[in-house]
Amino acid sequence: IAVEGGMRGATKPVDLSILHYEIMQLDSSPFLAADITPDLQKQFAFLSGGRGDNGSPIIVFPEFPAFGGITDGEFHNVLTYLTSVPSLSSTGVGFILVIDRRQDRWAAVKGTLLRIAGSFPGNLRLVLVLRPTTLLQRTLSDILFKFNKDEFKMKVPVIMLSSITELHSYIERSQLTLELGGTQDYCHEKWISHRTAIEGFALMVKKTAQILQSFGTVLAETELPNEIQTTTILLSTHTDKKDKMKADLLVALDQGSRLLESINEPVARDPDHSMNQDELENLATVQRLLSQLDETERAFDEFWLRHQTKLEQCLQLRHFEHNYREVRALLDQVSEKLATFSEVGISPTHADHIFCELTTYEERVCVLERASSLAGDGDDLIQNSHYAEDSIQPKCRELRAVGENVRGSLRAKKDHLLKAMELHHCLERASKWVDDGIYLLASQPVDKCQSHEGAELALKELERHLDLAGQNQLKELGTIWREYEAVLNQQFRDHVGKVFQKQASMQEMFDKRKVSLKKLAAKQTRPVQPVAPRPEAFIKSPLGSPGQCPHNHSSTGENDQLQNEDSNSGHASLSEEEENLAVLRRHVMNELLETERAYVEELLCVLQGYASEMDNAAMAHLIPAPLQNKKEQINIIFKYVLEQYTDCPQLVGRCFLERMTDLQIYEKYCHNKPRSESLWRQCSDCAFIQECQKKLEHKLGLDSYLLKPVQRITKYQLLLKEMLKYSKSCEGADDLQEALTSILGILKAVNDSMHLIAITGYEGNMSDLGKLLMQGSFSVWTEHKKGHAKVKDLARFKPMQRHLFLHQKALLFCKRREEYGEGYEKAPSYSFKQSLSMSAVGITENAKGDHKKFEIWCNSREEVYIVQAPTAEVKNTWLNEIRKVLTTQLEACRATISSCSTLSSCSPFKSGQKSLKRGEEKKAEPSSPDANASSLPKPTTKGRERADFISTRLNPSIVPLQIFLVHVFYKLLCTSLAMNPCLNFCLFH
Repeated sequence: IAVEGGMRGATKPVDLSILHYEIMQLDSSPFLAADITPDLQKQFAFLSGGRGDNGSPIIVFPEFPAFGGITDGEFHNVLTYLTSVPSLSSTGVGFILVIDRRQDRWAAVKGTLLRIAGSFPGNLRLVLVLRPTTLLQRTLSDILFKFNKDEFKMKVPVIMLSSITELHSYIERSQLTLELGGTQDYCHEKWISHRTAIEGFALMVKKTAQILQSFGTVLAETELPNEIQTTTILLSTHTDKKDKMKADLLVALDQGSRLLESINEPVARDPDHSMNQDELENLATVQRLLSQLDETERAFDEFWLRHQTKLEQCLQLRHFEHNYREVRALLDQVSEKLATFSEVGISPTHADHIFCELTTYEERVCVLERASSLAGDGDDLIQNSHYAEDSIQPKCRELRAVGENVRGSLRAKKDHLLKAMELHHCLERASKWVDDGIYLLASQPVDKCQSHEGAELALKELERHLDLAGQNQLKELGTIWREYEAVLNQQFRDHVGKVFQKQASMQEMFDKRKVSLKKLAAKQTRPVQPVAPRPEAFIKSPLGSPGQCPHNHSSTGENDQLQNEDSNSGHASLSEEEENLAVLRRHVMNELLETERAYVEELLCVLQGYASEMDNAAMAHLIPAPLQNKKEQINIIFKYVLEQYTDCPQLVGRCFLERMTDLQIYEKYCHNKPRSESLWRQCSDCAFIQECQKKLEHKLGLDSYLLKPVQRITKYQLLLKEMLKYSKSCEGADDLQEALTSILGILKAVNDSMHLIAITGYEGNMSDLGKLLMQGSFSVWTEHKKGHAKVKDLARFKPMQRHLFLHQKALLFCKRREEYGEGYEKAPSYSFKQSLSMSAVGITENAKGDHKKFEIWCNSREEVYIVQAPTAEVKNTWLNEIRKVLTTQLEACRATISSCSTLSSCSPFKSGQKSLKRGEEKKAEPSSPDANASSLPKPTTKGRERADFISTRLNPSIVPLQIFLVHVFYKLLCTSLAMNPCLNFCLFH
């Protein structure tokens, strides 16, 4: 059996001489008992098992009248086999032949001797012949044997015996059978059975040994595979063969044990029984075969254990190498991904978002733990004396080194972002402190500052605000550059510079205000009558183009000093308050312009970087199936608008009102957002997206940019609120209020539409229900008067929670389900339950028991729905809206009946029905996009002269390329305050 050594398995054959030589004799022996069983069964000669004085085996030729009929072949086969059975040591001494011819004639004696002399295959030591017992034959035997002695050509003595007694003088009785006067209990059939079994067992042992040696050679010559699957199959195949051979060994051992029991049966039956020499040799042969078979089994088990260990270690190595390649590739991917987290953000929220993305990525990618675990597995293999230690150890060191590098890079990225977030928060605190300071300057009442106490109080307010500078004020720029050098890119530097400049401006304004207040506080206390400024002191902007607003150089800065403080103090204070409010308005306007510029530039970059790449032939093969043929026409309109209001920011509300029709497209964008997110989830990992992002060098994914329009429409209303707060007494305040109301209406419509598309189970077309007017959650009780009994008595005590959607033509009852999605994608869903046609609805404004309840009923109160609002205000809002719907329907019905009364040829009832139906159809008919487009406000003459715009046909009903065609509206920007700007407005769909 071969034993593996090293990687390739050096072979060392097992010496089969451990098997008994009797097995080896099977190859040289011409016959086996099973081959000549018929000849042996004739029993004309047999081995009795007896031995002579010198250990010579005894072959007995018993009385056999048909001996003459035995053929030469039969005679030769039997004697050849009989002489091969005893051991070599016994046969070397020579055989003793006992020929029993007592009942036969001399001719039989002579024939037997001649046959033996001519063809006996072994060595002879002595021939004993029991001659015929009859007088005549005995006499003839004596005479004729003497005369024919030379004819036998026997080289050994041939002794004629007259009786058994004489035979006993040559051979002890214990070595003779009962027929020859001995004591041996010999059974010829049993002897043949034992010989056949022993030889069969020996052959089985020999065959098993040969198979084991052949199997060992195959295993020794097998090369270790390089693949996991091949190694697994090889180990399984070898294990199956081993199990089969092990089973063969057990079968051989079982057969040998049963044979041993059979040979020992006489002794087991009679402990005093004495075995003859042949039986003892048979017993010893079987015992040696069993012992050597056990030895072979142990050797095979040891060999298999080594071979199995080698294959298992090979399989472990292949798994380790496979996992190593996977982990190494993942570590490289993580390193590349971490390299993309070089952005420091443009705001605290943005930086925090990047930090959360990095943290989430770290939690989602467990490659560092996997690398550490794999290195530990490698150490375990080495600890368990794996043969490939030289190959495993370097990989373990590499995994630990690369993992530590990635871990260090991750820590560095986090520290980098935390440092950036720290600076962002410092800038945010400084900006808020500055804004609060500017607001404080603007909010100090002018009339109260004229008194000594008022001036002192205002000074204290300023001092208190300045006391907060320690934790909010920015350090010197040089200190910031040194401390945050690692995170400062050019954009970040510019932002720091702007905030620092803003802070310096605020401090300058504080210094000027303090000088003025100290002068007022230093005066003697005397009654002061505030003097209202003359009308001509205010420079009013013309109602025409805001670009014609003149500059009031005498009241635009803190440079105007109080030259005549005694007589003009009231006028100066009012001018200072107006100037502070103007500063705040310019601050809001600058924020609007700057953020709009960044917003449009980012989305333009995304639009060009993704949508245009769909026409790139080199990128065509990377576009996934869901995005094939999804590119829509991009509509862009450039109109420079907000720039006209840079000098008069309080009038910016007009810009929003002029473009309010176009702002409705935000509702379409938000309506399509869920489908956009669905497509994004399908394609976010595709090669096309990754390649476009790589070309643009964007650190954020496309989904982050798709969220910006949603954030932008919310930002508009915040900026308008701020502008309105600082412009309440200025021209244009009404326009600002109207613009704010319109923007809030768009936000409400966006919110309503997002709820509306979440309704499931409604089988009709929701566009047939008319415009969605209101939606909200209520507690609802129901009462029905249909059926055999009033269901009112069975009405539930516990209300149903329902979400109601009020349309122009129907009221929907839905059940709110659990929210789904994550982050900004999280939204509720609603299961449709019931709808009521508004043409059949009536209301009762007050229900018993609660001022927040009202009733909605239909079909002459056969169905009554008691609705409880969260608050009384919500109830009143809904009742007002329902009343408007019902009033509109009533007026339409009256107009229809009035028109039908003039048609005498028609039935008033039928005509009224038809007219009412046509009126409803006309009312439900939506306005066309072209009509909307044609109603867009036209820019002023000067605006058109200076505008560079492209007007294209809009189609907001078409779902755009959900991910790549970004909705961008209103490029509200400009840089120069002196230029007469024009409208810049862009729409993306």
